[in-house]
Amino acid sequence: MVLHEMLGIGVVGVYQTDVADVRRPEIVLQTLADAPPKDELVNAMQRDLKTVCNQSGLATSDFGVFGSMLHGFHNPKLSDIDLIVYGINANTHVRATLEELYADKQSNFRNEFDSPVAMEGKRWRFRNFTVQEFVWHQRRKQIYGLFNDTETGRVIKAEFEPVKAWTEIESEYDPSTRIVRKDWVKLRARITEDAEAPFIPSVYGIEPLEVLSGSRAGLEAVRVISYMEEFRVQAWKDEIVIVEGNFEEVVSPKGSYYQVALTYCPRYYEQTLKMTDLRV
Repeated sequence: MVLHEMLGIGVVGVYQTDVADVRRPEIVLQTLADAPPKDELVNAMQRDLKTVCNQSGLATSDFGVFGSMLHGFHNPKLSDIDLIVYGINANTHVRATLEELYADKQSNFRNEFDSPVAMEGKRWRFRNFTVQEFVWHQRRKQIYGLFNDTETGRVIKAEFEPVKAWTEIESEYDPSTRIVRKDWVKLRARITEDAEAPFIPSVYGIEPLEVLSGSRAGLEAVRVISYMEEFRVQAWKDEIVIVEGNFEEVVSPKGSYYQVALTYCPRYYEQTLKMTDLRV
């Protein structure tokens, strides 16, 4: 546990001296993509990636691999295909490509959340976000797929994880910036910016329309910042959403602003970000 100066609280972290090894997802992916036949999962991944690259116009260098395949302990008959997509532009292309593939009944790709059993056997703990609402949002994200690998006869989960390119990563914070937690707030708001919605943290510009509970200062919030996978690519520009979470003030030498943060906290399962006009 170390003190996070910006937040003023203790957080879990790993010291650099304790890092034993660093894996580069793009390098491992390139090795696997170019490898001769190895095992049925790697071979299926090669076919999956080739189709997406051919249809999107992207190169294998736009991708990486994560999960068990990155670390070399995947089970060829049971593990999933876990791919990283690097960069804002590449992610836009991949999501559009996957949408086309899912719609093509002749392709071997299907949207994982089109399946009626997508959440079967999974415990649901969110209080203000139903399973039906979750599935609706997950379906339109396009990044969660099923790949029907005809050579092995196996339907494999295939995820396309959005990650910023190295050149897109920069800190927005002055070293003396402090984040002060103010309240718990629930807002109805319009999304004004969604360019960084696919990534972690997911950042959404907002125009608050109504405070449903909590501080009236919530009407001054300018963004939602989410560290939760459930709320990645959750809403798009001009959509109206309900957001509930930690109301914070970001204070820096350049000025201050308010935000709603969705993150790990005691009220984790009360947080939400969802469309207001769902028909699920």
